[in-house]
Amino acid sequence: MKIISLNANGIRAAERKGFFHWMAKQHADVVCIQETKAQHHQLTDRAFFPVGHHCYYHDAAKPGYSGTAIYTRHEPDRVQYGIGWDVMDHEGRWLQADFGNLSVVSLYLPSGSSSEERQGVKFTCMDWLRPKLVEMAASGREWVICGDWNIAHRKIDLKNWRGNQKNSGFLPEEREWMGEVFGAVGLRDAFRDFDPREEQYTWWSNRGRAWDNNTGWRIDYHVTTPGLADRVTAVDIYKDERFSDHAPLTLEYDFEVPTR
Repeated sequence: MKIISLNANGIRAAERKGFFHWMAKQHADVVCIQETKAQHHQLTDRAFFPVGHHCYYHDAAKPGYSGTAIYTRHEPDRVQYGIGWDVMDHEGRWLQADFGNLSVVSLYLPSGSSSEERQGVKFTCMDWLRPKLVEMAASGREWVICGDWNIAHRKIDLKNWRGNQKNSGFLPEEREWMGEVFGAVGLRDAFRDFDPREEQYTWWSNRGRAWDNNTGWRIDYHVTTPGLADRVTAVDIYKDERFSDHAPLTLEYDFEVPTR
């Protein structure tokens, strides 16, 4: 099973930069997109509905904002638009596809960098999600929650950790929460479990020369149940082309997508 996750920072912009041509060559089972920044009716080009895939979009109510998508070569048993909480669902931040005993989620956790108000929304979202994640971990299903979690968990996960300890995305409360997700909650950081190397980043600021200097953050994840984390066979952060300020994160698992 091969799953790709990408915060596209605008799916139409990513398309213009060649994302769908690249995606077609990957032969992934599931592709999870965050920050589509588009309404379904605006995606009139056939490129946004790749041949051979079942395509699902969960748009934010606000035009040009947030939104998630899933492209899958396997028809899901069920697709869930949202998680049942207006704060997240109004912004199109959770899209879930179920295949037998497997659930794959495209998640876009809010950022708090724009204002204290949005940081408050982020903290509220984290508090609300925690018991849901506990339920998922204990459900007996296999889960892959892909996406932009907007938190760098440890010092190894961003280049300039010393200068960012008071900034959204690396606040002590955020890091502690991620530690609970990978601890008491019972889920795993599948990429980091497989690849412990330094300087493995998935996002770079457009300011300065962050990309050129690899001054990045690892804020995109495959958060999985232990049964899937233990079956990872390959990981990749694709940086040969730039489709977004994030890089596509690909994990391969020794696991077959359940089919009807």
